Amino acid sequence: MVQKILIYGGSGGVGSATGRMLHARGYDLHLVGRDEERLAAIARELGATATLGDVNDSNLFSRVAQDAGAVLDGLVYAVGTINLRSLGRLTEADFLTDFRVNAMGAALAIQASLPALKKSEGRASVVLFSSVAALQGFTFHASISMAKGAVEGLTLALAAELAPRIRVNAIAPSLTRTRLGESLLSNEQTTMAITGMHALGRLGTPEDVASLTAFLLSQEADWITGQTISVDGGRSTLRTKG
Repeated sequence: MVQKILIYGGSGGVGSATGRMLHARGYDLHLVGRDEERLAAIARELGATATLGDVNDSNLFSRVAQDAGAVLDGLVYAVGTINLRSLGRLTEADFLTDFRVNAMGAALAIQASLPALKKSEGRASVVLFSSVAALQGFTFHASISMAKGAVEGLTLALAAELAPRIRVNAIAPSLTRTRLGESLLSNEQTTMAITGMHALGRLGTPEDVASLTAFLLSQEADWITGQTISVDGGRSTLRTKG
């Protein structure tokens, strides 16, 4: 039986890379994104259905649940922010936006699609996204680190609550070459400096993260739940040789 996966952020770097990988493996897909042109193009490419909308709109999640269909075998919430400011420059709106997009949006997405996930013939799988910044302390990361830390707490709580029918895991990438990360890679010197912080000597790609996402959605990962797994070139655990 063909499995159906719902991907929030399906028109973004990691989301679209995941969609392409899953499409190649025969999955049926429903994509969610806010960029109408990109979403339509990727949906056509992958033969997927799609819902246009922004996760800041609370009405989006019920629309997605209706559009995605009565049965889901997996959900990927590949939506995030990169908001790097000193504590003194962060506003209440910054904190609320980062929390809403990264953590609360994930919770609402799962809540809305829970009936469909429970109808999966196998064990459904949910994949969320944390960050290396929730594992290490980085300057100017207070808001995003707090939001991603909440994602890890949500992963643990829901993995316990939804077991054994639904597995819930998170992936914690380091900086990857996506549109979201473009502002941090604005010049060659900065890019080289950040690259040098990774023991494997390169930045991540969307495909690096998509590979683990696809694995966690598959039956090969059927005994994995409640985990946050790093895909970060060693940054969270290894010191570079320089």
